[in-house]
Amino acid sequence: MTTVGFIGSGMIGGTVARLSVAAGHHVVLSNSRGPETLKDLVDELGPLATAATGQQAATAGDIVVVSVPVKAYPHLPAEALAGKVILDTGNYYPQRDGQLADLDNGALTCSGLLQRQLPDSTVVKVFNNIFFKHLASLARPSGAADRTALPVAGDDEKAKAVVAEFLDSIGYDTVDTGSLAESWRQDAGRPCYGAPYGSFSDETGTPADAGTIRAALAEAQR
Repeated sequence: MTTVGFIGSGMIGGTVARLSVAAGHHVVLSNSRGPETLKDLVDELGPLATAATGQQAATAGDIVVVSVPVKAYPHLPAEALAGKVILDTGNYYPQRDGQLADLDNGALTCSGLLQRQLPDSTVVKVFNNIFFKHLASLARPSGAADRTALPVAGDDEKAKAVVAEFLDSIGYDTVDTGSLAESWRQDAGRPCYGAPYGSFSDETGTPADAGTIRAALAEAQR
């Protein structure tokens, strides 16, 4: 059983928390508004869930899901996250985050920017390419014929293995995208973003196996 810390408990973070609890993991939830605002979610999730500050969630988690806007990266509790595997769900949206030169010119991916912000942590990119309702509905047991895969990018093979094991426990296969420098292949606007899992208007979604995800990643162009 793993304790999963959450910095950001919105649509994606909350969905990953629900899947985690269903798989028997403990979750420690936080957001920018304070633990008291998470009461309804914690009550829904039951005894495996607690609300905390971001610092507390970072400290408690064996792994930590960071699901915040790119513009919030400078406010993350870097010291508490040191030594942790970080599951980065983020996408760069200039209209929300402001123009960031290193992302605009391709010098960094947004996960690369997060890794620079958290030099003592190990960042793995995951969950950024799937609609939260599809993430909730497409989870399947290991070995299921209609199991869906998620792309994962990172610079550390052991960390990616930890994330793959976690994904397996919550109902998903893994496709290795490569390094953080290659994580743009699964970012917003690429063929792997959203489309393999069906239209956003279809809340159930369509299973997408590893071959489908690999094909979508291969189509990506900069």
